[in-house]
Amino acid sequence: MSGGVDSSVTAALLLEHGFEVIGVTMRLGFQDDANHNSARPACCSMESVEDARGVAAQLGIPFYALNYEAAFKELVVDYFCEEYSAGRTPNPCIICNEKLKFGKLLHLAHELEANYVATGHYARISHDADTNRYILRKGVDAQKDQSYALFSLTQDQLRHTLTPLGDYTKPEVRNMAESISLKVSQRPESQELCFIPDDDYNRFIQERMSDRVKPGPMLNMAGNVVGEHRGIQFYTIGQRKGLGAFGKPMYVVKVDPTANTIIIGTKDDLKVDRLTASCANFISIPKLDEPTKVKAKIRYNDPGADAVASPLSDDRFEVIFHQPRIAVTPGQAVVLYDRDTVLGGGWID
Repeated sequence: MSGGVDSSVTAALLLEHGFEVIGVTMRLGFQDDANHNSARPACCSMESVEDARGVAAQLGIPFYALNYEAAFKELVVDYFCEEYSAGRTPNPCIICNEKLKFGKLLHLAHELEANYVATGHYARISHDADTNRYILRKGVDAQKDQSYALFSLTQDQLRHTLTPLGDYTKPEVRNMAESISLKVSQRPESQELCFIPDDDYNRFIQERMSDRVKPGPMLNMAGNVVGEHRGIQFYTIGQRKGLGAFGKPMYVVKVDPTANTIIIGTKDDLKVDRLTASCANFISIPKLDEPTKVKAKIRYNDPGADAVASPLSDDRFEVIFHQPRIAVTPGQAVVLYDRDTVLGGGWID
């Protein structure tokens, strides 16, 4: 329970359906950052914990705030910083889902003899009796669908996960909260990363990796030096801001950690027609064993594009797009869909 409307309504719905519900907030650290000046409540802030506690009391369920700060730093924050230093752009929310919400928290649920971990994600989980596999599908609210962020969950994790909001739209969820007089019914959503509440990634990375941040040459597509970058940790594929003036829009096309260089080019230089991905995880199918038509999403807000995914090994696959894509970014996830069903996905190399 984050203290927001989604997890609060999730708890209420489960009670309505006869479940015994235990409310849990994961304290992850960075809760009360002095730099947080947003009007929106930060996830895991003291305010959020108290909101969650208040909802639990209103619903009449037990509530616990659990300290996962050390695990969060090791599994999520350190990963976040290391990926930028490796010239990749991380997706910490997917890692947090995999390692913490459906990793350590699910382990705790088993210790408490609870059958499931339930969350406010807008996605649908079901069981296919014909294949004996758990299936992950998009939520009915296309604007809120969060199936992309759950692609790395295993069959065992999906077996013990409930996502009741997948069948509802966000307005319907707010209306349900109002109908039972939850005080968080109109609480604004948190938009920033929970551990960077002021949304200043550069400050956060500089504070934690100052000894590894080294300026270096900025090159054009011909290999000529056209400027100096501040440190590769501050750049991502497709970035336009902070590059300098060149008389026309220029973008980061490649980050080379070995040479400590940033390569910039035009928007056309960002176009690619294929990618490779590793650490593959498949959900509706055991594995990708032949070229398959898919809709491939290369980032959370990407609507997806027609493509063919082909296996390279059990762990790796290639995606060839029908039309070139802009800013395919190493370190982000590519998730493969068959209509609204998640086939699986991997991490873009």
